Amino acid sequence: MPTDVERWKSETYGNEIREHLLEFAEQGWESIPEDERDAWFERFKWWGLYHQRNGQESYFMMRIGTPNGVLEPGQIRVVAEIADEYARGPGENPEFGAAYCDWTTRQSIQLHWIRLEDVPEIFETLETNGLSTQQACGDSWRNIVGCPVAGKDRHEFVDALPVAMDLHETFKGDDDHANLPRKWKVSVTGCREGCGQGDINDLAFEPAEKDGRRGFNVRVGGGLARNEPRFARDIDVFVEPNAAEAVAGGLSALFREYGDREDRYSARSKFLVDEWGTEKVRRVLQEEFVEFELEPAGEDLREEYTYNAGRSAADLPDGGHNDHVGVHEQADGNYYVGLNVLVGRMGVDDVHELADLADEYGSGEVRLTQRQNVLVTDVPEDRLDAFLAEPLLEDYSPDPDPFMRGSIACTGTEFCSLSIVETKNRQVRYARWLKEHVDLPADVDEFHIHLSGCTASCAQPQIADVSLRGMKTRKDGEPVEALDIGLGGGLGEDPRFAEWVGQRVPADEVPGAIATLIDRFRDRRADGEGFRAFIERLDAEGDLEELIEPAETSYEDPYMHNTKMTWYPYADDDGMDASPAPARADGTPIPSED
Repeated sequence: MPTDVERWKSETYGNEIREHLLEFAEQGWESIPEDERDAWFERFKWWGLYHQRNGQESYFMMRIGTPNGVLEPGQIRVVAEIADEYARGPGENPEFGAAYCDWTTRQSIQLHWIRLEDVPEIFETLETNGLSTQQACGDSWRNIVGCPVAGKDRHEFVDALPVAMDLHETFKGDDDHANLPRKWKVSVTGCREGCGQGDINDLAFEPAEKDGRRGFNVRVGGGLARNEPRFARDIDVFVEPNAAEAVAGGLSALFREYGDREDRYSARSKFLVDEWGTEKVRRVLQEEFVEFELEPAGEDLREEYTYNAGRSAADLPDGGHNDHVGVHEQADGNYYVGLNVLVGRMGVDDVHELADLADEYGSGEVRLTQRQNVLVTDVPEDRLDAFLAEPLLEDYSPDPDPFMRGSIACTGTEFCSLSIVETKNRQVRYARWLKEHVDLPADVDEFHIHLSGCTASCAQPQIADVSLRGMKTRKDGEPVEALDIGLGGGLGEDPRFAEWVGQRVPADEVPGAIATLIDRFRDRRADGEGFRAFIERLDAEGDLEELIEPAETSYEDPYMHNTKMTWYPYADDDGMDASPAPARADGTPIPSED
């Protein structure tokens, strides 16, 4: 039998949702029938709106898609203005204030505390400036990701930006591809670093060469969600850039027709590839969905991949990098400057300042990375020193401490109904404590710690040096927030998922566990051995578990209580009864009928 979601989608889905959404917005939150809210909330996702969690009724998260992470001149200022005016709710975050922007691990933007009644004005402002929330969520094509400096990277193998933009223009809003069994994530990579992270996408175009022609090899069925991660698998297909659209559309249609619509858990493309195998995927693609003869795969460049590959700076090729933080020369002789945004969140005043600096020193363009950071592009060499001396860069450094540089966190219980623990503010405190108290070996210049509030993997924990996943446990007889700990994940030529070795560690004992882990890494590593290679070796020797030893330290965690059971984790009055939601557009509470 089809799931409830499939039934709801069969009644209303895709572009037609917009008319209903705008009608509800005009009539107000109360106009959504209570017994239909689950259905409408599921549909609203197609237009980038997620209803926030219990205690925050009538408030939404809004996701803005930015294909390949590109924000054209002026667009970052528009986002700041929208956040400033519409993303202020009844609660204030102690680290980031009352309004802020979240840069995501899929090069998108998320705003919180959005009221339904404000959506029409927000849509009009976004769309007037070339931005949209269309298909930012939902069972369809999500934001297309890739190298954030595509078209500007002086080491890229093929310019992937036109391909990513063409796919965005073709399939966003296309009714034939609007209702898929589940989300469809696409990566287009043309650089030698592999920063498009194709391995963890449903469809990945990765740089390749065949008979002197440059293009892409095709992989399918990657993904991290839940406890069933998969790396994308090679289907032995090479495409030149002008054929990418046809192959992408064919694979999307194949998933539409043959993906599982009876079990949402099994509906992702990775399970279809598991069931069929890559040879059948290729055969059905050829026989039913592509009109020209598919070419066998060409020579790939995966041996050159450096992005999140566990390699130290000394091991990288000239100009290569593990991420995009820092000062890097572009192909045209100008520079882009990657700014580290701790856990991907920037207060709205800082976003305004970022827009000013992008206009003053660059072309006005800003790009987003899959590590939740921002890049200011097109900075002339003679303007670099002045830009690097700007006060904003003291907080968003292009040369951060490895623990700050490597920190990623999802939304957490602040807004997400799935999350089990607080994440953003916690990871900020973890990074600061580790920076102050723990020293990495001198030759280790990066260390990735990803904190995900549940098993949905929005923070991509399986591909980090240290992976953290939200749980609950008891400490001194009291229920507390806790984390599972995994080790040794990463991408590159030979990607590897983290091994989960620490279970339900109380959150305040996690920094001590990481400190001990790094001490043991320093003491037991071979000469020049990187952390990931160290973990692989100890895993083969069966010694991983002994690396994790939870310990209380000087670190104090203010979120040990069950933050999921409060209307807002940072509110002074900590119970659900204190919630001011639901509320109208002007913020006034909507009284209960009883």
